[in-house]
Amino acid sequence: MPAPVPRQRAIPAAEGGQAPTAAPNGGSAQDSSETRATAPRAAAPSEHTADRPGTAPDRAETAAHTNLTLLLIEDDPGGSPIVPELLDQSGKPIRVRTARNLTEAERLLTHDVHCILLDLALPAPGRAGDGDDELAVLKHVLELAPRHAVLALTGADDTERGAEAVRVGAQDYLVRDELDGRLLSRAIRYAVERKRSDSAERRLAEGRVRAQENRRLERGLLPTPLLDGSPLRFAARYRPGRSRALLGGDFYDVVRTPDGTVHAMIGDVCGHGPDEAALGVELRIAWRALTLAGLCGDQLLGTLQQVLEHERSDDEIFATLCAVDIAPDGRRAGLCLAGHPSPLLARPGHPARLLPYDNNGPALGLLPGARWPRMQVELGAEWSLMLYTDGLIEGKVGDTGERLGQDGMVEMIRRQLSEGLRGEELLRTAVNEVRDLNGGELTDDVAVLLLDRAV
Repeated sequence: MPAPVPRQRAIPAAEGGQAPTAAPNGGSAQDSSETRATAPRAAAPSEHTADRPGTAPDRAETAAHTNLTLLLIEDDPGGSPIVPELLDQSGKPIRVRTARNLTEAERLLTHDVHCILLDLALPAPGRAGDGDDELAVLKHVLELAPRHAVLALTGADDTERGAEAVRVGAQDYLVRDELDGRLLSRAIRYAVERKRSDSAERRLAEGRVRAQENRRLERGLLPTPLLDGSPLRFAARYRPGRSRALLGGDFYDVVRTPDGTVHAMIGDVCGHGPDEAALGVELRIAWRALTLAGLCGDQLLGTLQQVLEHERSDDEIFATLCAVDIAPDGRRAGLCLAGHPSPLLARPGHPARLLPYDNNGPALGLLPGARWPRMQVELGAEWSLMLYTDGLIEGKVGDTGERLGQDGMVEMIRRQLSEGLRGEELLRTAVNEVRDLNGGELTDDVAVLLLDRAV
């Protein structure tokens, strides 16, 4: 093992503008702007060496498990060595860098600096409005190093300015004449941890604000049915598959046109994520605008496909869609399917069943020039019509890996109707039961829309 190097505490001559001296072995001396508070070892440790032998470095570890680096900003660090010998909590030396002014400090403020010890008596760079500000230098440092812990250094007769420095943004203040190695080492560790905690709390608060803004935005993008003047009752249930999201790639809408016809639609953009959710909103808004403009059936879906083709980010993206238009008398409807599951119709005295889907057209975005036939279906005097996306039928049933499927969904809805469930309660129970059968949250978006006509 090499013999220990004698303890050296002097500030390197290069701080005064001189060239660095040559090391005894003919190599370069240690960086002129950096020294250690204890004797250097024969081989300098890694700047992020872990505290425990054999443990890989980890930037996320606390300061107690990391070699600390202190940047001292003081106008005459060589004249009076105010920084005593420093050891971290594990007994390792704390690296000390020194700077006489903010220009030198900015050069030395690299990513591995954990804490700044700033002499408040240091003059601040000239800037308009700083003349009478006793904490101008601190404010400069806080702007220069917003992510670093800062300790303010004051004289014994200037503790009020130290307390004010903490209010302005420093983690703590220290009195020059009271400094010793143990106090300063502890203050450095405390400042680093407090800064880390403050930064984490700020990021958490910013994340909450962003989440609230996203929720308000997503709620605003969910549709408000336009059914004024219609005797039909409306209910809907929506559950996005993305974690913490309020909006997914599923979309739906209901509007009543001036002639009394009620138009309902539900659709599903392939894939998951914010891009698919945004495309779903675009398609829903386009459908509403086209419907209110008088389009329906094949003409509407063809135009909607053009919107999809222009707005999608990838040529592989497509969307399925189910659209119905219910006559003003409420007894019959037109049905168009674009690769989408057929709606479920329930009537008193008849078991719930799926409407025909023999003329199901292709999903939007798959075939240029595709056609979507409109089927006429009889609803009767009293009925419930449920439109849904495939998230409701693709959940698993227990541990078998088998999907619920349309047949399983029909049996489930029949049973729930026989139990007297209707409207919002029916949809809520259906979605919850599908989730329970799946053994947990569903990974796909789920949207369910229910229209009822009672006599």
